[in-house]
Amino acid sequence: MTLPPRDIAPGPVLETERLILRPTAMEDFPRWAEFMADAEAARFIGGVQAPPAAWRGLMTMAGAWALTGVSMFSVIEKASGLWVGRLGPWTPDGWPGTEVGWGLHPDAQGKGYAAEGATAALDYAFDVLGWTEVIHCIDPDNTPSQRLAERLGSTNLGPTRLPPPFETIAVDRWGQTREEWRARRR
Repeated sequence: MTLPPRDIAPGPVLETERLILRPTAMEDFPRWAEFMADAEAARFIGGVQAPPAAWRGLMTMAGAWALTGVSMFSVIEKASGLWVGRLGPWTPDGWPGTEVGWGLHPDAQGKGYAAEGATAALDYAFDVLGWTEVIHCIDPDNTPSQRLAERLGSTNLGPTRLPPPFETIAVDRWGQTREEWRARRR
């Protein structure tokens, strides 16, 4: 019996023009920790985290891949091989819907990577996972994510609530149906 490698979670690999989207790997941790230590990058995804808390977040994503087959992808820049963020399908227990979310390392922002990766992740969610709707939980003050959601064709569906321990965080539920996504992609 051959066991899968223990340094990367099981799951699919997607490629775009400039990115590789793959399951979480141990090698992602140093840049993941940098990302979560940056006040601006972490502002709308739970706030700054010390390395031990960031490690638990990385393990949560890897565990979701292993146990459910659905989690955010690690985003790898093809040109450099660097981990530049995490994005993709996300469905924690009690979540207000089937989400495709995103978050990028500070040095990867402003390059169009979130739109490129989220487009591939939306295709994956609708075409492979069979989701009929995708949402994005976005803080009302997170203008860059709102602009990205609009670029992807999502609309603001109004305030929603996240499950504990995030129930006090204000978020709007942005989203679209599979039919709306496919109509835009034609």
